[in-house]
Amino acid sequence: MSKGIQPIRGMNDILPGQSGRWQHLEAIVREILGAYGYQEIRVPVVERTELFKRSIGEVTDIVEKEMYTFDDRGGESITLRPEATAGIVRAGISNGMLYNQRQRLWCTGPMFRYERPQKGRYRQFHQIDVEALGFPGPDVDAEIILLSARLWKRLGLKHIKLELNSLGTPESRAVYRELLVGYFREHYEQLDEDSRRRLESNPLRILDSKNPDLQGLIAGAPLLADHLDEESAQHFSRLRKILDNAGIEYSVNPRLVRGLDYYSRTVFEWVTDQLGAQGAVCSGGRYDGLVEQLGGPATPAIGWALGVERLLALMESQDYPFPADLPQAYMVMAGEAAETAGMRLAESLRDELEGLRLEVNCGGGSFKAQLKKADRSGAEVAVIIGENEVERQVVALKPLRGDGEQQEVTWADLAGRLGGFIEPGAGG
Repeated sequence: MSKGIQPIRGMNDILPGQSGRWQHLEAIVREILGAYGYQEIRVPVVERTELFKRSIGEVTDIVEKEMYTFDDRGGESITLRPEATAGIVRAGISNGMLYNQRQRLWCTGPMFRYERPQKGRYRQFHQIDVEALGFPGPDVDAEIILLSARLWKRLGLKHIKLELNSLGTPESRAVYRELLVGYFREHYEQLDEDSRRRLESNPLRILDSKNPDLQGLIAGAPLLADHLDEESAQHFSRLRKILDNAGIEYSVNPRLVRGLDYYSRTVFEWVTDQLGAQGAVCSGGRYDGLVEQLGGPATPAIGWALGVERLLALMESQDYPFPADLPQAYMVMAGEAAETAGMRLAESLRDELEGLRLEVNCGGGSFKAQLKKADRSGAEVAVIIGENEVERQVVALKPLRGDGEQQEVTWADLAGRLGGFIEPGAGG
């Protein structure tokens, strides 16, 4: 039998049995971000290609190899967003949100990169993105790190560690860049093809190479921390003091540079050893020059993004107690009169019990077949109504889990009695 049209490789369906877990995580994230004063922004999935070339950097793997870019019918080059920060900054500029203003923003949704699909890395993937724009000091750096730490605590996650570094200002980084280029030129024969290509255009990205053959060479390279400007060093020191005082454990990783050109000063990653090769769960940093680079007013900014698929995988690996995404009650209706009365009764129950998940049998079927459907649904209780029950305005409540006895209940008392079988709103 033909399977029909298949999905594009690396772009996955999120099925009903999975979507409840996504909703559960998104609800927790929304609650925590609201507690810190962050507001949701929704930006387009498609932007002008120029936006990403100017923000991410033309000599990056994302722009050179991974973006989904095409000409629209008007001949304009457009791109499916590979990340969210550039679009949020563009929206802030386009809508006049950054002139003498400070913004705490977040968004969530799909991103697109043409990569080799593997566990934890897909061509359509989803991120939760948090940005603070207009704040120059290390206090907001600490805030968004504390915010992410609160999320791990709320989820009860273990084996997740924070790594920090500072990239300094573009000016101090330019001095360091010359030292780095000189060092790698002396060892040019040891560099792989990608590193040779990056040597003149973006030598810091060599430090981020995952090629095991280069790790010894990279370990001997000059350290950026030894060449930070004084203001960046003070900024980083103050951030570390705030985190120390808040009880946040971290390690300074001098090789952490991040893959996007717009980062400056603070960069960080939350990493785990529970997901195989894809160890980064949440990554971010400061990008003080990006707003001005994209045509807006000079605006300090910092943000992070977490991969939803990776975070859910980590939660599953640690046996997170996801709530059941199942109906709490299932209504069995035998006969035309029962169907007519049952539909009305179901609406009354939903009015009275906010959050009640009540599935009503549709499509007919014998009484026995409907009871089998009720059991397979995962509901706690079946609400049974037939012709005789309609005449007497009663229903039978049949527990589907455990050893409880079937009970007869009047329509007037039904909402109250259902509360003994289920907790309205639980698990949603």
